[in-house]
Amino acid sequence: MGEVELMITGMTCSSCAQHVQSALEEVPGVRRARVPGWQSGRAFVTADEGLTTDELVAAVHAAGYRAAPVAGEGGLAPVAAPPRRAPGHPTEREAAQRPDLLVIGGGSAGFAAAIRAAELGQRATLVEAGTVGGTCVNVGCVPSKTLLAAMEGYEHAASNPFNGAPTTAGRLAWARLIDQKNALVQQLRQEKYLDVLAAYSTIDLVLGSARFEDAETVLVGDQTYCPGAVVIATGARPAIPPIPGLDEVPFIDSAAALDLREWPASLIVVGGGAIGLELGQLYARAGSAVTVIEMMPTLLPLEEAELSEALASELQTCEGMRVETGARVERVERAVHGVRVVFSRNGVESSVEGERLLVATGRRPNVGGLNLEVAGVETDRRRAVVVNETLQTTNPRVFAAGDVTDVPQFVYVAAYAGGLAAANALTSEMTRFDLTALPRVTFTDPALAAVGLTEAQAREGGYPVMVTTLPLKFVPRALATHNTRGLIKLVADTTTRRLLGAHVLAATAGEVIQPAVLAIKFGLTVEQLIDSFFPYLTMVEGLKLALISFEKEVATLSCCAV
Repeated sequence: MGEVELMITGMTCSSCAQHVQSALEEVPGVRRARVPGWQSGRAFVTADEGLTTDELVAAVHAAGYRAAPVAGEGGLAPVAAPPRRAPGHPTEREAAQRPDLLVIGGGSAGFAAAIRAAELGQRATLVEAGTVGGTCVNVGCVPSKTLLAAMEGYEHAASNPFNGAPTTAGRLAWARLIDQKNALVQQLRQEKYLDVLAAYSTIDLVLGSARFEDAETVLVGDQTYCPGAVVIATGARPAIPPIPGLDEVPFIDSAAALDLREWPASLIVVGGGAIGLELGQLYARAGSAVTVIEMMPTLLPLEEAELSEALASELQTCEGMRVETGARVERVERAVHGVRVVFSRNGVESSVEGERLLVATGRRPNVGGLNLEVAGVETDRRRAVVVNETLQTTNPRVFAAGDVTDVPQFVYVAAYAGGLAAANALTSEMTRFDLTALPRVTFTDPALAAVGLTEAQAREGGYPVMVTTLPLKFVPRALATHNTRGLIKLVADTTTRRLLGAHVLAATAGEVIQPAVLAIKFGLTVEQLIDSFFPYLTMVEGLKLALISFEKEVATLSCCAV
């Protein structure tokens, strides 16, 4: 029996450490595998004589990470560090040191950029310092939405509105949900990222941290690259505010909140934006006593106040959550059973205690270590990379895309920007980055989706405005499903009759919003939309009813009437 220590790269959370440990334990001949924690970047394996480190390295690679032996003892023969490039790509090629495009960051924006380069017949080098896939698939959209869907089903089983079809919610097996979530993340990381690269022979994946040596040269480890152009797509990470006492108490961020093996008895959420509300409701439905503290007067402060206030009411009344808006966090401190948060409103201090503290106060661009100054790439006060309307930075050879820039942090925006940045970097097109009619969705239950202007924005923009608000009790689908929680608010131009904004609070708001996206994008009028067919007994029919309510009293209409 022998023992070997492996250096592991690509781990970003405790579930990553568990993935690596499980992969090693499944190798025939392994007696014991231990990963002390993802921060350690190490794995320790005890195994039978005859087993080689090649097999261990291969198992870690198959799990989506990278490994290299630090030391070998007994029957475990040390091997050279694994190739820096993805399997199937050349490891030694002069052209690889001078790619047409070097992409820094292996998330959605980075992959879109590399793939676009390949489609243009160019060679791309994709550099990733952590785990391939970026925020969305690893610690963002995918893991959060699958857990939200699980808890939505669990909640609805316990509160079924249909008297003749009773359902019950069984005992919650939280750890099993986390395991299922982790399996999905690993599957999508492999299928939608690592396997995708294999289809492109002109994309080289390089694992390591990139930094600019000068305006034209990038170093990755001890390798020097002189690309024709560069796309920075390093994404963002949770932003931690300078709250007094925060560095002295245990707290979790959004990534860690998706990886807890047990739900806490009580949870304090600092931040009433989309991330804070989604995770807060998730844990409330699991059984945690949740308090949300938001500094602004309403939750989701960038949304229409009517919808934000209605959502806050739902979260308090139906979910049992405590919502404190207009509350400034003054300090945090240790408590007997966890953490105490002291906040003030109108000069009066209050406090709340909880077992866990979740800080969900936005995200900050990842630019540390890039050495942007020597490349002549400017950043703003938030350290976001400054780009022009074609996503070009202050260095004309360098472009940037995704959350590392000052744009709405949505994966679909990042993917669009990545492809556009690559095309502009490699061709003379220089197409403008256009976010006209950009939809957004907060995946609470009910969900809140919006596109276009709010009423206040439209008035500030000088539009002659007309507004209508329709409660869901007037939507037949909502009545049929016994779920009338929510409302629809529309904003239109009184003169041109064009739709300017749509704001939906409903169980399926993310699905309902898309017709409004197209209407705003292509300048459709209220009448053109009303004259279109909307299937009866669908939630999207609520959009048509809201449009009709600009001129008619919907309560006086019969079903299907226009």
